[in-house]
Amino acid sequence: MDVADLGLPVDVPSTALFTDQYELTMLRAALKAGTAGRRSVFEVFTRRLPDGRRYGVVAGTGRVLDAVENFRFDPGMIRFLRQNDIVDEETLDWLSGYRFSGDIWGYPEGEVYFPGSPIMRVEGSFAECVLLETVILSILNHDSAIAAAASRMSSAAGDRPLIEMGARRTHELAAVAASRAAYVGGFTSTSDLAAGFRYNIPTVGTSAHAFTLLHDSERDAFRAQVDSLGGGTTLLVDTYDVAEAVRTAVEIAGPELGAVRIDSGDLLLVAHRVRQQLDALGATGTKIIVTSDLDEYAIASLAAAPVDAYGVGTQLVTGSGHPTASMVYKLVARAESADPKAPLVPVAKRSTGGKTSIGGRKWAARRPDEYGVAEAEVIGTGALPPELAGRELLVPLVSGGEVIAREPLDVVRERHTAARAGLPLSATQLSRGSRSFPPSTSTWTRAARPCRQGPTAPSSVHVVRRSIGSGVTRPRAVHPIVEGHLSCAAH
Repeated sequence: MDVADLGLPVDVPSTALFTDQYELTMLRAALKAGTAGRRSVFEVFTRRLPDGRRYGVVAGTGRVLDAVENFRFDPGMIRFLRQNDIVDEETLDWLSGYRFSGDIWGYPEGEVYFPGSPIMRVEGSFAECVLLETVILSILNHDSAIAAAASRMSSAAGDRPLIEMGARRTHELAAVAASRAAYVGGFTSTSDLAAGFRYNIPTVGTSAHAFTLLHDSERDAFRAQVDSLGGGTTLLVDTYDVAEAVRTAVEIAGPELGAVRIDSGDLLLVAHRVRQQLDALGATGTKIIVTSDLDEYAIASLAAAPVDAYGVGTQLVTGSGHPTASMVYKLVARAESADPKAPLVPVAKRSTGGKTSIGGRKWAARRPDEYGVAEAEVIGTGALPPELAGRELLVPLVSGGEVIAREPLDVVRERHTAARAGLPLSATQLSRGSRSFPPSTSTWTRAARPCRQGPTAPSSVHVVRRSIGSGVTRPRAVHPIVEGHLSCAAH
């Protein structure tokens, strides 16, 4: 299938400088030390969800795959690095021929995740993997934050369509990515034509207040719009007096008027009044679309209102108050030497203040209850327990540097709908302040052996998130274990 058929960008420029300088200086030092070629495993995860959130949404994977493919240092970039003395000539020579040749595994895009979920795993030499840290996090942190907000809004909206309208509230390129992430999270269309062009997202839009103000009267504006776009158009009725505008709209477009949009005032009250007025005028099929700084809470408050669709802008493109998913990219295992056959050694960060990591290449699986509802997310190292076979969450995305898992965006969107439907009802609650999993009840288990200095001791670890949204955690013992924290990582 051609890339263009998937609605994916086909003209992405090089992403090689979408990185932090320290990625290149680490590479320089590793090349000099002879450790750059050591086989390494990096994992992407988040330590926590924003208050009030019970799940996150994996979004941006398709964009990550594009970024990895286009991570190439062209002559102009090499010249820039040389002129600014960022790295030495040996490193520049290495960068000139850079092509990622490793493997990437990840949760399928659209899947849900929780604190500690290893949503992406990058394997290869230290040198080729470390360079991808910033661009991978940049994409996943932005898109997953937007998709999580979109998912909550979609859940609050129920069967009512959601229109993404945030292009004017953010950076022009971020707006396109936000439209894509919103579509993954359940939005049905966008006002951003660039997003429609790149990703085949349905686009919508009719007129703003400026069009009404341009004309000598609201009647003239409505007539001009209907003459151009037909009676099925959406007329904006809150420029002056809403009741008068609704009367004029139906008079000009007839009872087959497509929709009216309300962009100000007490939306609950105004929507009820407009619905009564439309019905009285015989426009019983005319829909009501509301906009005006909506978020998931405002949408939920309008559940009983006669509203047919919502338009969301600012709160969507800013993650509804949480513009990043706070994901990190950590080295969790590396080879003992540069020998390709050298065994991997788990490694972990041992700092205080909650910024620890757990060593070892991990697997993850979702365990349903007898009704098919997600009961637990199990994360571990070593062999996958037989009872979890077929429930693995990590799937291959890149093999030997070649992308093997491109998907149409509609498939990703449908996956998220199914993943969210598989969560307990409590997971979709919008109440502020409730945590998905109180940290004090999340239990890590480890093999009963002492810690050792340096890399973490080999072990099998299982993390069980029990009853998503309930805050209840239940440890499970697959191997002889004791409760506590893996290795020294969280001591």
